[in-house]
Amino acid sequence: MHRSAPRLARILACAAVPVMLAVTGCSSDSGDKTDKADKSAASGASGGGEGSSSESAAPQAKKSPAVEREKFAKLPDACKSIPAKSVAELVPETKTKGGTAGRSTDTMSRASCSWNSLDDNGVKGSQYRWLDVAFLRYESDEALAVTGAKRAEDSFAKELSKAQGVSGAKKVKTAELKGVGDRASAVTYELRKTGEDFSYVTVVARTENAVVSLTYNGTGYAGAKPPAVSDLSKDAASAAKEAVGSVTAANK
Repeated sequence: MHRSAPRLARILACAAVPVMLAVTGCSSDSGDKTDKADKSAASGASGGGEGSSSESAAPQAKKSPAVEREKFAKLPDACKSIPAKSVAELVPETKTKGGTAGRSTDTMSRASCSWNSLDDNGVKGSQYRWLDVAFLRYESDEALAVTGAKRAEDSFAKELSKAQGVSGAKKVKTAELKGVGDRASAVTYELRKTGEDFSYVTVVARTENAVVSLTYNGTGYAGAKPPAVSDLSKDAASAAKEAVGSVTAANK
């Protein structure tokens, strides 16, 4: 019996060892889970940082919107831009009723036509008349970010300046015309050439991406007086309005 007590103590001590190990093992497993959780949290924080960096990166520059396309895609037949009735009134006894078309290598961008006549009134002298009309069309340019209408506006200014700066012209006057395209001006002046005094009117108009320039002039021969600038102005303005209208009609 005395020997059984120490033996029993040893058995109890040995039995306690696995319990301690088990407790230790549980503690170790708990630590692993905690480490994994910490690593996962750290990884998540790292991932969040990358996403934040991506979101905070500067956005790509937005592509600028396309330049507005030009309204008019073509020009009218210049020799048909003014009705035959108007031509007969402005240029009586014209040599070529159908007009003489100007030469152009690109009729989509430029076109012109002219008429002239010498109306012989016997002892009362003769009246000479000249009428011409020219068209310019401009397309939008995306490379330069400029619309056809803007290019036409620049061209309008240049054509008007040409009309105002004719060499030898006298009594030059410029007046704005209403109701002729988007913008129009008439330049009147007197010019002596071939020994005669000529009266001139040039109307420059812009309609959207097209520019129309119409010139009407005349003089008197064999003692006949040259036409009054005021009379030519009214006829020129009317013809210019018809020419501008022909651009719209050609694009319907």
